Amino acid sequence: MTRRVLVVDDDDDIREVAQYSLELVAGWDVDVASGGQEAVELCRASPPDAILLDVMMPLMDGPTTFATLQADARTRDIPVILLTAKVQPAERRRWDGLGVAGVLAKPFDPLGLSGEVEKLLGWDR
Repeated sequence: MTRRVLVVDDDDDIREVAQYSLELVAGWDVDVASGGQEAVELCRASPPDAILLDVMMPLMDGPTTFATLQADARTRDIPVILLTAKVQPAERRRWDGLGVAGVLAKPFDPLGLSGEVEKLLGWDR
């Protein structure tokens, strides 16, 4: 079964590395968005199997994007994994309280990214 994942990050390099990593290592279909509003629109049009969502973005940050997705019946069941450079225990507790599927630290290992996503979501390869 081919998974479809949406990678949302305002950094072009992070989006590109994550996209190629998930496509080449795991064989998944990957869509990308450079911001929260674009991500919400893509998810409403065609919900992915999961979202990798940057926490710190201009205009609409990750937590606001997540809240918007949670408020919509069409998108609330999509599992979301946050990508963040802030991995201190206090920050992690803040993200845990949101109800996301997990948190991954940036920078991430491109070769191990799909394995981390599978582990957090309970996906079998």
